[in-house]
Amino acid sequence: MSGPSPLAAPESGAQSITSVSDTALWVAVYRAMESERPDAHFHDPYARRLAGARGEAIVRSLPQGRAMSWPMVVRTCVLDEMIGREVADGADTVINLAAGLDTRPWRMALPTTLRWFDVDLPVILDYKRDILAGEAPKCRYEARAADLRDGPTRRALLAELGAGATRALVVTEGLLIYLEAEQVAELGRDLAATPTVKTWLIDLASPALMKMMEKRHWGPHLRAGNAPFRFAPEEGTAFFEPLGWREAEYRSIWEEAARLKREMSGAWLWRFLGQFAPASQKAAWKRFSGVVRLARA
Repeated sequence: MSGPSPLAAPESGAQSITSVSDTALWVAVYRAMESERPDAHFHDPYARRLAGARGEAIVRSLPQGRAMSWPMVVRTCVLDEMIGREVADGADTVINLAAGLDTRPWRMALPTTLRWFDVDLPVILDYKRDILAGEAPKCRYEARAADLRDGPTRRALLAELGAGATRALVVTEGLLIYLEAEQVAELGRDLAATPTVKTWLIDLASPALMKMMEKRHWGPHLRAGNAPFRFAPEEGTAFFEPLGWREAEYRSIWEEAARLKREMSGAWLWRFLGQFAPASQKAAWKRFSGVVRLARA
Protein backbone atom coordinates (compact mmCIF):
# COMPACT_ATOMS: atom_id res chain seq x y z
CA MET A 1 0.00 0.00 0.00
CA SER A 2 1.18 3.49 -0.77
CA GLY A 3 -0.10 4.86 2.54
CA PRO A 4 -2.66 4.24 5.24
CA SER A 5 -6.19 3.99 3.92
CA PRO A 6 -8.77 6.30 5.51
CA LEU A 7 -11.05 3.25 5.63
CA ALA A 8 -8.73 1.41 7.99
CA ALA A 9 -7.03 4.35 9.72
CA PRO A 10 -9.55 7.00 10.77
CA GLU A 11 -8.67 10.06 12.79
CA SER A 12 -7.11 9.33 16.15
CA GLY A 13 -9.66 8.20 18.71
CA ALA A 14 -12.42 7.38 16.22
CA GLN A 15 -13.58 3.91 17.25
CA SER A 16 -17.12 3.85 15.85
CA ILE A 17 -18.71 4.38 12.45
CA THR A 18 -17.89 7.72 10.83
CA SER A 19 -19.41 7.16 7.37
CA VAL A 20 -21.39 4.62 5.36
CA SER A 21 -18.10 3.28 4.00
CA ASP A 22 -17.17 2.10 7.51
CA THR A 23 -20.11 -0.30 7.52
CA ALA A 24 -18.16 -2.49 5.10
CA LEU A 25 -15.59 -3.14 7.83
CA TRP A 26 -18.37 -3.92 10.31
CA VAL A 27 -20.01 -6.52 8.06
CA ALA A 28 -16.62 -8.07 7.23
CA VAL A 29 -16.21 -8.90 10.93
CA TYR A 30 -19.45 -10.87 10.82
CA ARG A 31 -18.30 -12.81 7.76
CA ALA A 32 -15.07 -13.60 9.58
CA MET A 33 -16.99 -14.78 12.66
CA GLU A 34 -19.10 -17.15 10.57
CA SER A 35 -16.11 -18.41 8.60
CA GLU A 36 -14.29 -19.36 11.80
CA ARG A 37 -17.16 -21.51 13.14
CA PRO A 38 -16.76 -25.29 12.88
CA ASP A 39 -20.23 -25.43 11.30
CA ALA A 40 -19.74 -22.43 9.01
CA HIS A 41 -22.17 -22.00 6.11
CA PHE A 42 -19.54 -20.18 4.06
CA HIS A 43 -15.81 -19.61 4.26
CA ASP A 44 -14.43 -16.15 3.61
CA PRO A 45 -10.68 -16.47 4.20
CA TYR A 46 -10.19 -12.76 3.49
CA ALA A 47 -12.79 -11.31 5.84
CA ARG A 48 -10.59 -11.07 8.93
CA ARG A 49 -7.87 -9.23 7.01
CA LEU A 50 -10.36 -6.89 5.40
CA ALA A 51 -12.10 -6.09 8.69
CA GLY A 52 -8.87 -5.42 10.52
CA ALA A 53 -8.60 -3.83 13.92
CA ARG A 54 -10.85 -1.02 12.78
CA GLY A 55 -13.71 -3.41 12.03
CA GLU A 56 -13.37 -5.05 15.43
CA ALA A 57 -13.42 -1.64 17.11
CA ILE A 58 -16.64 -0.77 15.30
CA VAL A 59 -18.33 -4.00 16.39
CA ARG A 60 -17.25 -3.41 19.99
CA SER A 61 -18.69 0.10 19.88
CA LEU A 62 -22.17 -1.07 18.84
CA PRO A 63 -24.79 -2.30 21.33
CA GLN A 64 -24.88 -6.11 21.15
CA GLY A 65 -22.38 -5.78 18.34
CA ARG A 66 -21.33 -9.43 18.20
CA ALA A 67 -24.67 -10.89 19.28
CA MET A 68 -26.41 -9.17 16.37
CA SER A 69 -24.28 -10.82 13.70
CA TRP A 70 -26.98 -13.35 12.82
CA PRO A 71 -29.09 -11.31 10.33
CA MET A 72 -25.99 -10.25 8.39
CA VAL A 73 -24.74 -13.84 8.26
CA VAL A 74 -28.15 -15.08 7.12
CA ARG A 75 -28.31 -12.36 4.46
CA THR A 76 -24.89 -13.41 3.16
CA CYS A 77 -25.91 -17.07 3.01
CA VAL A 78 -29.16 -16.39 1.19
CA LEU A 79 -27.55 -14.07 -1.34
CA ASP A 80 -24.79 -16.64 -1.95
CA GLU A 81 -27.50 -19.16 -2.82
CA MET A 82 -29.45 -16.77 -5.03
CA ILE A 83 -26.39 -15.51 -6.89
CA GLY A 84 -25.17 -19.07 -7.46
CA ARG A 85 -28.56 -20.06 -8.82
CA GLU A 86 -28.82 -17.05 -11.14
CA VAL A 87 -25.36 -17.73 -12.55
CA ALA A 88 -26.18 -21.41 -13.03
CA ASP A 89 -29.37 -20.36 -14.86
CA GLY A 90 -27.46 -18.26 -17.36
CA ALA A 91 -26.52 -14.87 -15.93
CA ASP A 92 -23.27 -13.94 -17.64
CA THR A 93 -22.62 -10.65 -15.81
CA VAL A 94 -22.91 -9.60 -12.17
CA ILE A 95 -23.01 -5.88 -11.38
CA ASN A 96 -22.41 -5.50 -7.65
CA LEU A 97 -23.41 -1.94 -6.71
CA ALA A 98 -21.96 -0.55 -3.47
CA ALA A 99 -19.90 -3.74 -3.35
CA GLY A 100 -18.04 -2.82 -0.18
CA LEU A 101 -15.65 -5.56 0.93
CA ASP A 102 -17.60 -8.41 -0.67
CA THR A 103 -15.26 -11.23 -1.70
CA ARG A 104 -17.64 -13.48 -3.63
CA PRO A 105 -15.53 -13.32 -6.83
CA TRP A 106 -12.68 -14.89 -4.84
CA ARG A 107 -14.50 -17.23 -2.47
CA MET A 108 -17.43 -18.62 -4.50
CA ALA A 109 -17.26 -21.33 -7.15
CA LEU A 110 -18.00 -19.20 -10.21
CA PRO A 111 -17.51 -19.85 -13.93
CA THR A 112 -14.27 -18.46 -15.30
CA THR A 113 -16.29 -16.83 -18.09
CA LEU A 114 -18.52 -14.85 -15.71
CA ARG A 115 -17.98 -11.08 -15.79
CA TRP A 116 -18.18 -9.56 -12.31
CA PHE A 117 -18.08 -5.82 -11.70
CA ASP A 118 -17.66 -4.35 -8.22
CA VAL A 119 -18.84 -0.74 -8.18
CA ASP A 120 -18.10 1.52 -5.21
CA LEU A 121 -16.21 4.59 -4.07
CA PRO A 122 -12.47 4.67 -4.80
CA VAL A 123 -11.47 4.54 -1.12
CA ILE A 124 -13.25 1.20 -0.67
CA LEU A 125 -12.09 -0.40 -3.90
CA ASP A 126 -8.49 0.72 -3.37
CA TYR A 127 -8.47 -0.67 0.16
CA LYS A 128 -9.84 -4.03 -0.98
CA ARG A 129 -7.41 -4.19 -3.90
CA ASP A 130 -4.44 -3.63 -1.59
CA ILE A 131 -5.58 -6.21 0.98
CA LEU A 132 -6.30 -8.83 -1.71
CA ALA A 133 -3.17 -8.16 -3.75
CA GLY A 134 -1.88 -11.47 -5.09
CA GLU A 135 -5.21 -13.28 -4.67
CA ALA A 136 -6.80 -14.57 -7.87
CA PRO A 137 -10.56 -14.19 -8.44
CA LYS A 138 -12.45 -17.18 -9.83
CA CYS A 139 -14.08 -15.16 -12.63
CA ARG A 140 -13.40 -12.15 -14.88
CA TYR A 141 -13.34 -9.49 -12.19
CA GLU A 142 -13.15 -5.75 -12.58
CA ALA A 143 -13.50 -2.92 -10.06
CA ARG A 144 -15.19 0.27 -11.23
CA ALA A 145 -14.99 3.38 -9.09
CA ALA A 146 -18.13 5.52 -9.13
CA ASP A 147 -20.31 7.60 -6.85
CA LEU A 148 -23.69 5.95 -7.33
CA ARG A 149 -25.46 9.07 -6.03
CA ASP A 150 -24.44 10.88 -9.21
CA GLY A 151 -27.23 10.18 -11.71
CA PRO A 152 -25.39 10.82 -15.00
CA THR A 153 -22.36 8.82 -13.83
CA ARG A 154 -24.57 5.95 -12.68
CA ARG A 155 -26.57 5.84 -15.91
CA ALA A 156 -23.48 5.97 -18.10
CA LEU A 157 -21.87 3.12 -16.14
CA LEU A 158 -24.98 0.95 -16.28
CA ALA A 159 -25.29 1.54 -20.01
CA GLU A 160 -21.65 0.55 -20.53
CA LEU A 161 -21.73 -2.57 -18.36
CA GLY A 162 -25.14 -3.61 -19.62
CA ALA A 163 -24.09 -3.30 -23.24
CA GLY A 164 -21.50 -6.02 -22.76
CA ALA A 165 -23.95 -8.45 -21.16
CA THR A 166 -26.55 -10.87 -22.44
CA ARG A 167 -28.20 -11.43 -19.07
CA ALA A 168 -27.02 -9.26 -16.21
CA LEU A 169 -27.71 -9.67 -12.51
CA VAL A 170 -27.55 -6.60 -10.25
CA VAL A 171 -26.83 -6.99 -6.54
CA THR A 172 -27.32 -4.17 -4.00
CA GLU A 173 -26.54 -5.92 -0.72
CA GLY A 174 -26.75 -3.54 2.23
CA LEU A 175 -27.23 -0.45 0.05
CA LEU A 176 -30.88 0.53 -0.14
CA ILE A 177 -31.42 1.00 3.59
CA TYR A 178 -29.00 3.95 3.54
CA LEU A 179 -30.77 5.75 0.66
CA GLU A 180 -33.74 8.08 0.54
CA ALA A 181 -36.85 6.68 -1.17
CA GLU A 182 -36.39 8.94 -4.19
CA GLN A 183 -32.78 7.77 -4.59
CA VAL A 184 -33.96 4.15 -4.57
CA ALA A 185 -36.65 5.04 -7.13
CA GLU A 186 -34.09 6.69 -9.42
CA LEU A 187 -31.84 3.62 -9.19
CA GLY A 188 -34.76 1.31 -9.93
CA ARG A 189 -35.74 3.29 -13.01
CA ASP A 190 -32.15 3.35 -14.24
CA LEU A 191 -31.84 -0.42 -13.86
CA ALA A 192 -35.13 -0.96 -15.67
CA ALA A 193 -33.83 1.24 -18.49
CA THR A 194 -30.85 -1.12 -18.94
CA PRO A 195 -32.31 -3.88 -21.18
CA THR A 196 -29.87 -6.65 -20.30
CA VAL A 197 -30.43 -6.29 -16.54
CA LYS A 198 -32.95 -9.06 -15.96
CA THR A 199 -32.75 -9.60 -12.18
CA TRP A 200 -32.10 -7.38 -9.17
CA LEU A 201 -31.26 -8.82 -5.74
CA ILE A 202 -31.94 -6.59 -2.74
CA ASP A 203 -32.32 -6.81 1.02
CA LEU A 204 -35.34 -4.99 2.39
CA ALA A 205 -36.29 -3.78 5.86
CA SER A 206 -39.81 -3.13 7.11
CA PRO A 207 -40.89 0.03 8.94
CA ALA A 208 -41.31 -2.11 12.06
CA LEU A 209 -37.70 -3.23 11.89
CA MET A 210 -36.55 0.34 11.31
CA LYS A 211 -38.46 1.49 14.39
CA MET A 212 -37.03 -1.31 16.52
CA MET A 213 -33.46 -0.61 15.42
CA GLU A 214 -33.93 3.08 16.09
CA LYS A 215 -35.14 2.52 19.64
CA ARG A 216 -33.18 -0.51 20.80
CA HIS A 217 -30.04 -1.07 18.82
CA TRP A 218 -27.92 0.81 16.30
CA GLY A 219 -30.00 3.79 15.16
CA PRO A 220 -28.37 6.51 17.32
CA HIS A 221 -24.85 5.21 16.61
CA LEU A 222 -25.43 5.16 12.86
CA ARG A 223 -26.93 8.64 12.86
CA ALA A 224 -23.96 9.94 14.83
CA GLY A 225 -21.67 8.26 12.30
CA ASN A 226 -23.35 9.88 9.27
CA ALA A 227 -24.84 6.54 8.21
CA PRO A 228 -28.49 6.58 9.30
CA PHE A 229 -30.98 3.97 8.17
CA ARG A 230 -33.47 5.61 5.80
CA PHE A 231 -35.31 3.23 3.47
CA ALA A 232 -38.05 0.90 4.72
CA PRO A 233 -41.12 1.41 2.52
CA GLU A 234 -44.58 0.94 4.00
CA GLU A 235 -45.70 -0.80 0.80
CA GLY A 236 -42.85 -3.32 0.89
CA THR A 237 -41.86 -4.76 -2.47
CA ALA A 238 -44.84 -3.04 -4.12
CA PHE A 239 -42.66 0.09 -3.96
CA PHE A 240 -40.70 -1.25 -6.92
CA GLU A 241 -43.62 -2.03 -9.23
CA PRO A 242 -44.00 1.50 -10.72
CA LEU A 243 -40.24 1.43 -11.35
CA GLY A 244 -40.50 -1.62 -13.62
CA TRP A 245 -39.81 -4.40 -11.09
CA ARG A 246 -41.91 -7.10 -9.43
CA GLU A 247 -41.26 -9.44 -6.56
CA ALA A 248 -40.26 -12.85 -7.90
CA GLU A 249 -39.03 -14.34 -4.62
CA TYR A 250 -39.02 -13.22 -0.99
CA ARG A 251 -36.82 -14.97 1.58
CA SER A 252 -37.64 -14.02 5.16
CA ILE A 253 -34.55 -13.45 7.29
CA TRP A 254 -36.46 -14.83 10.28
CA GLU A 255 -37.40 -18.06 8.50
CA GLU A 256 -34.00 -18.43 6.87
CA ALA A 257 -32.30 -17.98 10.24
CA ALA A 258 -34.28 -20.96 11.56
CA ARG A 259 -33.37 -23.03 8.50
CA LEU A 260 -29.69 -22.16 8.83
CA LYS A 261 -29.64 -22.47 12.64
CA ARG A 262 -28.44 -18.90 13.03
CA GLU A 263 -31.32 -17.51 15.07
CA MET A 264 -31.02 -14.72 17.60
CA SER A 265 -30.85 -15.47 21.29
CA GLY A 266 -34.32 -16.08 22.65
CA ALA A 267 -35.84 -16.93 19.27
CA TRP A 268 -37.61 -19.88 20.85
CA LEU A 269 -39.72 -17.49 22.92
CA TRP A 270 -40.78 -15.50 19.88
CA ARG A 271 -41.73 -18.73 18.12
CA PHE A 272 -43.79 -19.81 21.12
CA LEU A 273 -45.60 -16.49 21.34
CA GLY A 274 -46.11 -16.53 17.59
CA GLN A 275 -48.36 -19.57 17.92
CA PHE A 276 -50.98 -17.34 19.55
CA ALA A 277 -50.64 -14.38 17.18
CA PRO A 278 -53.34 -13.62 14.59
CA ALA A 279 -52.62 -14.55 10.98
CA SER A 280 -52.04 -10.92 10.02
CA GLN A 281 -49.34 -10.56 12.67
CA LYS A 282 -47.65 -13.78 11.59
CA ALA A 283 -47.58 -12.53 7.99
CA ALA A 284 -46.08 -9.21 9.14
CA TRP A 285 -43.33 -11.01 11.06
CA LYS A 286 -42.38 -12.96 7.94
CA ARG A 287 -41.94 -9.61 6.17
CA PHE A 288 -39.98 -8.02 9.00
CA SER A 289 -36.78 -8.27 6.98
CA GLY A 290 -35.93 -10.22 3.86
CA VAL A 291 -33.84 -10.83 0.79
CA VAL A 292 -35.76 -10.28 -2.43
CA ARG A 293 -35.31 -11.31 -6.02
CA LEU A 294 -36.87 -8.69 -8.26
CA ALA A 295 -37.64 -9.47 -11.90
CA ARG A 296 -38.75 -7.16 -14.66
CA ALA A 297 -42.41 -6.29 -14.25
